[in-house]
Order: sequence, then C-alpha cells, then structure tokens
Amino acid sequence: MLDAPREHAARQAAEYADGDRRAFDLRVRFPDGFTGEVMRAMAAIPYGETRTYGDLAAALDSSAVAVGGACGRNPLPLVVPCHRVVGADSLGGFSADGGVRLKRALLAHERATPAAPGTRGARQSTLDGFADAE
Repeated sequence: MLDAPREHAARQAAEYADGDRRAFDLRVRFPDGFTGEVMRAMAAIPYGETRTYGDLAAALDSSAVAVGGACGRNPLPLVVPCHRVVGADSLGGFSADGGVRLKRALLAHERATPAAPGTRGARQSTLDGFADAE
C-alpha cells in the first residue's frame, strides 16, 4: 500500500520522531471500499489535531463502530494517522504494535511539537481526560 522506497519511509519516520516532520510525503495506494474512504479521511487530519470516530462517521455517512473497524485495518498507522482518531470519551484502540500506549505517546508527541504556523482546528490540549480503551 506504500508506494515508496523503504529508505524514504524510514527517513521520514525518523524526522517525524525528531519533531522535524509534520506530514509524510509518501505515495499511498488506498484500498477500494470503505476502509480506503476512512484511510483518506484519516490522512486529511492535520498534525496535532484529533477527530472522533463519530466525526469521521458523520462525514462518511456511517457509524462510529464501522469507522473504528476500518481504523483497525489501516496497514500504515503512522503514515495514515489513525492515532489522531479518538473516542468521544476515551482514546479508543490502536492496532499498531504498542497499542493504546503508543497512541497516547504519538498524541503527546504531536501536542508537544508545535504545528505549522497558521494551522487551526481540534487541537488536543490534554490527554488526561481520556481513558485508555483497547
């Protein structure tokens, strides 16, 4: 699904981890169907912002449970940032190695690293109110 050399993806992931990259510049081939639609919606969530499963469900005329299932099928959880999709009152799940602990760490990383100037939106200011659900 990632249509880019492995070394490009590794370099960009390292830049993201260092706080020097806010978006991946890698060609992604989205699957057909609902999972692809959800992945495109996740890819559109800006760095440092979150959306709820319900937000994506409303935009896609679906259900939050269906969106959660599609998030769990995302084979590129860092490049297509499913960690930016949270529950209304919990972090929700995370299918990447490290589970919800990694999701919390990625959100904290983005919260601590300022977004690009001029961006705005549903920026997550704290994770303290979210329970970990997996």
